[in-house]
Amino acid sequence: MKENLNFAITGVGGYIAPRHLKAIKETNNNLIASFDPNDSVGILDSYFPNSQYFFQYERFERFISKRNDIEFLSICAPNFLHDTQIRLALNNGINSICEKPIVLFPHNLDSIEKLQEKTGKKVFTIMQLRYHPQIMKLKNQLAFNKKYNVELNYITPRGNWYFYSWKGDDTKSGGLIMNIGIHLFDLMIFLFGKVISIENNLNEINKASGKIEFENAFVKWFLSIDEKDLLKKNFSGNKRTYRSLIIDNEEIEFSEGFQDLHTKVYEEIINGNGLGIEDARPSIELV
Repeated sequence: MKENLNFAITGVGGYIAPRHLKAIKETNNNLIASFDPNDSVGILDSYFPNSQYFFQYERFERFISKRNDIEFLSICAPNFLHDTQIRLALNNGINSICEKPIVLFPHNLDSIEKLQEKTGKKVFTIMQLRYHPQIMKLKNQLAFNKKYNVELNYITPRGNWYFYSWKGDDTKSGGLIMNIGIHLFDLMIFLFGKVISIENNLNEINKASGKIEFENAFVKWFLSIDEKDLLKKNFSGNKRTYRSLIIDNEEIEFSEGFQDLHTKVYEEIINGNGLGIEDARPSIELV
């Protein structure tokens, strides 16, 4: 695996950025520039205290444009900014590693693909559930001469802040099923193939549910950020997440180990095996 590559990052003050900082550090690479309009970025001291920090996007953009030694731009900004920042990277000869979803609308993928071809650089996405050990094991065990009956429950509570942040604004996040559910839908496509039909039963600000027929499964799904739904599971201890697949009455619970997968994703990208637009498109189209 290549090491000592130069990275830059956007959204470094956000919730997900520490996982990217950790991944850059653990793959033995460098962070030379970081951007966030919010200056609460002390997390940099734990990973890359010498990273050049910008709180004005224009200055960050100017810095990026003058360098020719940046290999990757890690994009942790709000969803609606992804498209612009991907273009910043590609137009400056830089690959990007973009948090999910890459973009909010499929037509944006078309223009980004054209820019990839023009610049010779690539856009990679973070779909870390595909690398979860239990999911990888399951993928290898599935037979495709039958159609499975599947129930998927994905409960990951969020506090009141969520609804006042950009994540609670559908125009900025794409809504609950795009911002969080994209993992769920990518996972189902990864395991069970193409979408045949869709039935949406519930679509509220804090929970959604429905039924989807895939090539190799009938899936009943439920997504929630409401803590009351977590409490209904009668968990012992302090679990804050419940992710469960029930396949033909056999449950696979994969609530643990989700936080530690970004480094694995980065390793795959650096080794030339990362997930790109062609992998991300089906779930974005489904949403």
